[in-house]
Amino acid sequence: MAQKSPSAPPAPPNDDALDERDRAIAIPDAVAASGSLEQLVETARGFAEQATAENTNKAYKADWAHFASWCRRRGADQLTPDPQLIGLYITDCTAPQDSSPALSYATIDRRLSGLAWNYQQRGQTLDRKDRHIATVLAGIKRSMARPPVQKEPIAPHELLEMVGTLTYSLRDLRDRAILLLGYAGGFRRSEIVALDVNRDDTLGGKGWVEIEKEGAIVSQLTKTGWKEAAIGRGSSDQSCPVHALEQWLHYAKIDHGPIFRRVLRDNSKVQDARLSDKHVARLIKKTMLDAGIRSELKEAERLKLFSGHSLRSGLASYADVEERHVQKQLGHASAEMTRRYQRRRDRFRVNLTKAAGL
Repeated sequence: MAQKSPSAPPAPPNDDALDERDRAIAIPDAVAASGSLEQLVETARGFAEQATAENTNKAYKADWAHFASWCRRRGADQLTPDPQLIGLYITDCTAPQDSSPALSYATIDRRLSGLAWNYQQRGQTLDRKDRHIATVLAGIKRSMARPPVQKEPIAPHELLEMVGTLTYSLRDLRDRAILLLGYAGGFRRSEIVALDVNRDDTLGGKGWVEIEKEGAIVSQLTKTGWKEAAIGRGSSDQSCPVHALEQWLHYAKIDHGPIFRRVLRDNSKVQDARLSDKHVARLIKKTMLDAGIRSELKEAERLKLFSGHSLRSGLASYADVEERHVQKQLGHASAEMTRRYQRRRDRFRVNLTKAAGL
């Protein structure tokens, strides 16, 4: 019988897998540890975790893991912010030597932000203006950058056609409220599913809804901080987001916790679990196909047109009000950001050619 090979020694801790916030927030060496201080450390780490959006945290951790793996394969030290090394890394991202797909300029720029964030958590600074990074990135932008591919905004009549494909089952009552509320509020899909019935209902909630006679006030924590969105009642029950929300909450018997939840397949019961934001994107694509929107195109092409952001850009593009009202509803700090969403808005409302006398 062949002898078993001796067990391999345990692998050293993977420094890259550690949460850098946990590393940075700890009891100072000069202070004696105690239970109360340990509790404060855990609370501080919780606050630090909420300093950036959950999706941003995931992206930054993935950026660091990719960079750390790239460095290990080349025997390089990823723990020191070396501009020369990082300049080579972003160069490799444009045409990876391991035959993986090339990254776009936008993704490479985001990866740099992720690396800078990770180094900051370690108490170090990555100088993105260093010539080894800045000049390489500028060259990548010049040679690779393309205008962003934006999803199509949903027009009001298209939204009503999509809503018209839904029945009055529990699941469809929920989905009707998602579409109408998401459109009228100009919400991101993550913001829609993060809503609770009341303030402080759950730890995972990032907003709540107060229903009033004239509409609903949605208070929520967004990427840019807390904001309020006023959702007025519609011209009919069929198109009213507030009525749709009231119907869902009533028949689902929800008066506490997450507003939008999973429903059993047979529509017999509403579960406690909060919906994933991916459901919103799937819902938009499904109802768009069911309504026959853009039917002149092939199905694959139609599916590429719309996403969760189509609700948000739809409001921005088709709401016939002054731009500042749209900007406020979307929670944008600048009008320029709002204009990026106004893809079908009348861009020639102000005719500078005629104003110049031509």
